[in-house]
Amino acid sequence: MTTVEQTGPSTDPPVQRLQSAGIPAQQLLAWSRDQVEPALREAIGRMPLATQRITNYHFGWEDEDGTPTRADGGKALRPALALLAAQAVGGTAADGVPAAVAVELVHNFSLLHDDVMDCDTTRRHRPTAWTVFGLGPAILAGDALLSLAFDVLVASGHSSADEAAKTLGQAVQELVEGQLADAHFETRNEVALSECVRMAQLKTGALLGCSTALGALLGGGRPEQVDHLRLFGEDLGLAYQYVDDLLGIWGDPRVTGKPVHSDLRRRKESLPVVAALSSGTEAGQALSVLYGGTHDLSGDELVRAADLIEQAGSRAQSQAQADALLTAALGELRSATSGRPADDLERLARLATRRDR
Repeated sequence: MTTVEQTGPSTDPPVQRLQSAGIPAQQLLAWSRDQVEPALREAIGRMPLATQRITNYHFGWEDEDGTPTRADGGKALRPALALLAAQAVGGTAADGVPAAVAVELVHNFSLLHDDVMDCDTTRRHRPTAWTVFGLGPAILAGDALLSLAFDVLVASGHSSADEAAKTLGQAVQELVEGQLADAHFETRNEVALSECVRMAQLKTGALLGCSTALGALLGGGRPEQVDHLRLFGEDLGLAYQYVDDLLGIWGDPRVTGKPVHSDLRRRKESLPVVAALSSGTEAGQALSVLYGGTHDLSGDELVRAADLIEQAGSRAQSQAQADALLTAALGELRSATSGRPADDLERLARLATRRDR
């Protein structure tokens, strides 16, 4: 049976520390949301009302008319990594809360912009913010979240706040570089697999690595622990992107909240697609012809494209790459720390590479 213990000063929002071993990964995510949401709401509550309206909707806290609701707010993987990394180096979950809030704000900044760039109309089973409030307001709300993330770190008063802000700033630069590369790929006829992997490292790996590094930093970790946990997060982030790209093709829309074959519909140069296109197989060549057209792909053509990717071996290859990256990530984790928080981080990592949403 799980028990909890209050940590941190009594004047702070209560932050619970999980005590028992073997906590299921989904329960860890729920625990993380419970610890981070009050601080996240408090930070967003300092934003101008017009921006709050959009961000509250995006986070699933309100309907478009401002009525409070409890819609799907996402997995909260990055905050969980930050909290557990703080504990893994001997700190408390409370120490990691500013890091957790900051990375969740940056993540949602990127989602608001990503939905606009990709013209996605659905996220988390709801219309995307830009379809409800408009392109400009959604972009500006994302910008506001990005600024707020740095405010949260500075306002924490932590002795490492400046270093934390620099670490976050570097991760944001890499994330933007990855997003830009992703956008450019859609205008090119050929993309090398190595380019696609690098894009994913920047777009996804950078922020997951930042999550674990910031948690370790605010938790008082030694420099070598911070470095190992950053590498753990970066490897996990690339593995996560491999799985995300698989879900973008074969994910169940009832679970993912996105239309079936959503990535293929946009002819997205995702990791399994690029692997298939560069495979030298007959299936890869057939996919190149199909992907090279300019017409909107029909339902039958989308099904055929997914089948061709699988026939080229790229579906299995992508999952194998995710598994190999998980192994590398766990090696970095064990080089940094051991004990219950490390076990919890391992469970989260395994969930991230074997998920359905």
